[in-house]
Amino acid sequence: MIFRFGLVLLLLTAFSGCEKIEKKEGLGKYGMMDSNLPEFAAIEFFDHIFHDANLDEALKLSSPSLKRLIESYHTNRNVQRHVLNLRFDKVTITPHTGSAGRNEFSKESKVIIFFEGELNGKILKDMRIVDLIRDGNQWKVDKVSLK
Repeated sequence: MIFRFGLVLLLLTAFSGCEKIEKKEGLGKYGMMDSNLPEFAAIEFFDHIFHDANLDEALKLSSPSLKRLIESYHTNRNVQRHVLNLRFDKVTITPHTGSAGRNEFSKESKVIIFFEGELNGKILKDMRIVDLIRDGNQWKVDKVSLK
């Protein structure tokens, strides 16, 4: 009886360890970008626009003015096309790593983001300059521009 109970407990433990947990890859070089950096917020913002089914998470990372603009376009594809002027079927998003500054106490920041991906079988490369503002202890995307 104790043997069967032990066997059942062992099998139960083994199968509970098989639960699939979705692990989010880190951002930046070697996946170790700090979440308090403006680069992290900018990449998260674009990641939600290009890879999520809706705009909810991107809206959380937007300033009030950008949030109103994004909400007026309703879907991710419309935001990609009209607000960002960037469309991709698949995309890789990376920050520009050339700047070495401390912005833990700053209120504003500019970040350069590189995009490399595919659209209709063609390889496309592009970049955007992102203006971010600090809202409390969180960085929010305020403006996205070409230059």
